[in-house]
Amino acid sequence: MQQSKYLKWFAVAATIGMLLILLGGALVTKTESGMGCGRHWPGCNGQLIPDKITTEVLIEFSHRVVTGSVGFLILILSVWSWKVMGHIRETKFLAVMAMFFLILQALIGAAQVLWGQGDFILALHFGISLLSFASVLLLTLLIFEVDRKFDADKLRIGSKLKWHTVGVTLYSYIVVYTGALVRHTDSGLICPDWPLCNNDQFSLPSNMYEWVQMGHRTAAALIFIWIAFIAWHAVKNYKDQRVLYYGWITAFIIVSLQVISGMVVVLTKLNLYFALVHSLLISLLFGLLCYMILLLSRSRSNKTQK
Repeated sequence: MQQSKYLKWFAVAATIGMLLILLGGALVTKTESGMGCGRHWPGCNGQLIPDKITTEVLIEFSHRVVTGSVGFLILILSVWSWKVMGHIRETKFLAVMAMFFLILQALIGAAQVLWGQGDFILALHFGISLLSFASVLLLTLLIFEVDRKFDADKLRIGSKLKWHTVGVTLYSYIVVYTGALVRHTDSGLICPDWPLCNNDQFSLPSNMYEWVQMGHRTAAALIFIWIAFIAWHAVKNYKDQRVLYYGWITAFIIVSLQVISGMVVVLTKLNLYFALVHSLLISLLFGLLCYMILLLSRSRSNKTQK
C-alpha cells in the first residue's frame, strides 16, 4: 500500500516534468535560444556548466537540465510500474513508449545543435515529445486506476464514436505538426490579421510562409468543428456514461480555448505567455484524446449504439 502511494506521487512528478519539457522546448524555440550553448552537446559552450550566463544560455541550458532530470524520473517510473503493474496489459507498452520517444526527441535536439536540421524535421521535435508526455500521462492514469473508477471495461461505445475518436486523435497530431512548423519556419507573423491573412480579405497564400500559417489555421478550424461534432454526439447519446459525456465536453472546452489562444497569439504579435498557454492547451488536448483511445480499447463493443 505504501509502495503504491509513493508510485502515484512519482508518476505525478514525472507527468509534470514532461509538461515542463514540452513548455521548455516551446520556450527555446519561441525565444530563439536553440544556439544558446553553441554547437556543443551535452556540454554548453565547451563547458559542462557554462560560466557566462546570458538569457539564451539560461533558457537552453535549463531545458537540457530539465530534460535530463526528467529522463531519469521516467526511467525509474517505467521500471517501477513494469515491476508493480506489469500484469496490466498497457503498462509495459506505455513504459517503453515513454522512454523511447523521450530519448528520440533528445537525440533530435542534439542533432540540431551539433549539425543543424531542416525546419520540417525540427517540427517533429515537439510532436515526439508530445507522444512521450501522452505515454507518461496514460501510465499515471493507470497507476491511479482511473479507468477502473470509470468502469472502462463496462463502457459500450458505438462504432460511430469509435471511428471519430481514432480519427480525430490521429488528425490532432497533424494539427500539432503544422503548429510546430509555424514556429520553426518563423511564419507566426506572416499573417497579421485573424482569421484571414490580410485585412480580412480572402485570397490564396502567395508564398510558403503564408501557406504554412494558413494551413495551420485551417487545420485548427477543422479539428474545432470535428471535436464540436463529437461532443454533440456524446451529449446526445452517452449521458449514461459520464466519462464519455464529460470527457468530450472537456475536449470541446480545451479546443475552444486553443483556438482563442491562437487568435490572441497572432493579435498580440506572438506574446510569449499566450504562446506557452497555446502549447500547454494542445498538450492537454492530445493527452485527453489519447485517454479516450485507452477507454476505447477497454470498452465492450456495442453495434446497436450510435
